[in-house]
Amino acid sequence: MKNLGHEVAVYDSLERASEYGVKRIREAGIKLIKGDIGDKNRIKRAFREIGADGLVHAAAYIDVVESTKKPELYLENNTVKSYTVFEAAAEGGVEYGVYISSAAVYGEPRYIPIDEKHPTEPLSPYGLSKLMGEYVARFVSKIYGMPTAIMRLFNVYGPGQTGAYAGVISKFIERVVRGEPPIIFGDGEQTRDFIHILDVCRAINLALEAKAEGVFNVATGKSVSIKKLAEIIIKEAGVSLSPVYMSKRPGDIKHSLADISKIKTVLGFTPQIDVKDGIKELVKEALSKKSSVS
Repeated sequence: MKNLGHEVAVYDSLERASEYGVKRIREAGIKLIKGDIGDKNRIKRAFREIGADGLVHAAAYIDVVESTKKPELYLENNTVKSYTVFEAAAEGGVEYGVYISSAAVYGEPRYIPIDEKHPTEPLSPYGLSKLMGEYVARFVSKIYGMPTAIMRLFNVYGPGQTGAYAGVISKFIERVVRGEPPIIFGDGEQTRDFIHILDVCRAINLALEAKAEGVFNVATGKSVSIKKLAEIIIKEAGVSLSPVYMSKRPGDIKHSLADISKIKTVLGFTPQIDVKDGIKELVKEALSKKSSVS
């Protein structure tokens, strides 16, 4: 966001922060404030100290499997604490808010492509917590008169996704670069709408500039199968591997594809990075890191 002309400060507990993310923040000269999102007074002081006029609330626990084991943790952190964040922002003088939500709020699609009017029937405590977070953001924003956009992100990928919370593309690349076959859960024919993190940032920037209100799908409007992803990554890495197939995970939907006509019309958003090009850059970067280490 800083590269798009904003003065940026990051507020985070850092409990699940990656080394890569913290390093990038510091290299960019962005102010980093360590604090819990449930600490209302700390957040209010932070907003006032930096004179923030906009909020992008992206803090959340994001592991779907973990959420099934610890639903109370997810509802507390992603829903209750979101209320704290938005209330502190409004009371701290913030004029506009963006809540980063998820396509997980839709659940099993009743029709494809999914538009913003699609029923919201989440299949996991994670999805439920994000949906309730949307209601929290809208409620607090209405009470305080702070316009807010709800951005429902589909499958985000890009640099810095590592470890337990990485997306399927990053996990595939990590394994393939190590010479290990990618692991596919199910038959691989399931499809997803993948969007690069830089395109996500562009979408958020457009919302901030327009101070837009309402719900917006943030995606490409194009889908690719998980099997095809594996094939692309193996080809770009120049290795001879075949995916390993394992049992379908509970709660996994078969197909997901966004209708992005609203964000195109209202905000003028057009995704710029094709998934093949995005993967090519990530594989190139991963191979470069591997060669420099070895």
